[in-house]
Amino acid sequence: MSDYIDYGNSDFRNVINSNFVDKSGLLSFLNDNLDTENKFICISRPRRFGKSIAAQMTYSYYDRSCDSSKLFEGLEITKNPHYKTHLNKYPTIYIDWNRFANIPKNKILNEAQKCFVADLKDSYPFLQEQESFAAALAEINKKTGDRFILIIDEWDMLVRDVEQDVQDEYVNFLRAMFKSNNAKKIFLLVYMTGILSIIKIKTQSALNNFVEYSVVDPGNTAKYYGFTEKEVVTLCKENDMDFELMKHAYDGYIIGSEKSIFNPFSVMQSILKRSYNSFWPKTASFMAIETYLHTDADNVRTKIIEMMSGGTEVIEPASFRNDIKNIETSDDVMTLLVHLGYLSYEPETQRVRIPNTEVAIEFKNAVSVAGWGELSKSVGASLRLLDDTINLKKEKIARAFDDYHFEASSLLEFNDENSMRCAIILAYYAAKPFYKIFHELPSGKGFADMVFIPLPKSQRPAIVVELKYDKSADSAIDQIKRKNYPASLKGFSKQIILCGINYNKSTSKHEVVMEVIEGER
Repeated sequence: MSDYIDYGNSDFRNVINSNFVDKSGLLSFLNDNLDTENKFICISRPRRFGKSIAAQMTYSYYDRSCDSSKLFEGLEITKNPHYKTHLNKYPTIYIDWNRFANIPKNKILNEAQKCFVADLKDSYPFLQEQESFAAALAEINKKTGDRFILIIDEWDMLVRDVEQDVQDEYVNFLRAMFKSNNAKKIFLLVYMTGILSIIKIKTQSALNNFVEYSVVDPGNTAKYYGFTEKEVVTLCKENDMDFELMKHAYDGYIIGSEKSIFNPFSVMQSILKRSYNSFWPKTASFMAIETYLHTDADNVRTKIIEMMSGGTEVIEPASFRNDIKNIETSDDVMTLLVHLGYLSYEPETQRVRIPNTEVAIEFKNAVSVAGWGELSKSVGASLRLLDDTINLKKEKIARAFDDYHFEASSLLEFNDENSMRCAIILAYYAAKPFYKIFHELPSGKGFADMVFIPLPKSQRPAIVVELKYDKSADSAIDQIKRKNYPASLKGFSKQIILCGINYNKSTSKHEVVMEVIEGER
């Protein structure tokens, strides 16, 4: 049995037999571009966003060596009038560069080409000895007229974390494959997936005959990678899972016109494990972030603190060269984090933010190893502060904020109410897995500074926090009552904690006043 060509549909059969979400509409998109000027396609998304499953599905659809009709029964693609025109009709090659991950990276390209050519020879015995994969395909095309569909998964493995000469050799290999005069004759379709878009040489793509669909600019491919809200609602109903908890943990990605995309790997793990924990460490380590937090350090640190505080930041993604070896500015860092899935990008505003609780936890891990000692200490102590708030230990809360102010002074300009709010949001960072946290939430007759609404099935109390700068904590409590801020929290918890916090500028001390009122559940 072949490894790369004519090897059948067993991979996709395994997927179908699992908790499969129908993304076969992608095949209609690919069919529309088959044997056209737009047949060279690169689609990039973060890790664990369904790229490999989509590639396996695509291979099973086109591969001439099998009959996949039963696997596609009832799927969206079968409604397309051209569905059967292309079903299992073409010599199709599938390359997953991860299969070569155990080979030294400076040897992967040579070893891989030997494997590819040997596999082609099994299907085309007349093939002469060739060292070049491109030359072997050209010979087959010349002698048989066969034209290929080529699927490359993890196309960018050999441009990430490799020596420059390895990267250059690989880019030249791709250029020789796809920019030659024979490329249009040899290939009916080339479909590449990866984390990064195609690397740029100066300002131009190294493969400028490819049409690229990235997480920043997905075009009409947005809904085919990641789960939409509608799909997750269906999964939750079918598997008796709580949609609100699922959304809080794994939603938050904006991809083109799709405003609510979930991390599919985490959703599936949540269903499998029957929990709503963070599964991010199993997809990518926070060490992937840590490396870049020191680039353009002051700007990166400021932007990440703002986002950890619930804010957003404007970036310019067009300047990024899709090359993690040449990260120069904070915009490069932020754009890379979008591609890696650590940030969500809204194209209309060019703003980025931390998408969900799962990733927020990962940022907490990242800053703890990034040399941001003051911030990591405060965020690390956050869970204790949350417990003290729930238990109404106002003296401990006041002292904790005193300590936090001192520790954070090198990171934050602590000179007004806005910076005070930022500091306190960071101090309550550990509340994210247990609460929906709102800033300036419309409630009663005004806007509460911070509101913590417990997640469904939680027994924790709701919390309303009002901040004062150089006034009094009593005035904060009075404002909560006078403007009836708790009005919007009825029905969320049995108790509502009112917390007034004042920072005295002359003494550099915090004062905390707390009350408990009854809610409704």
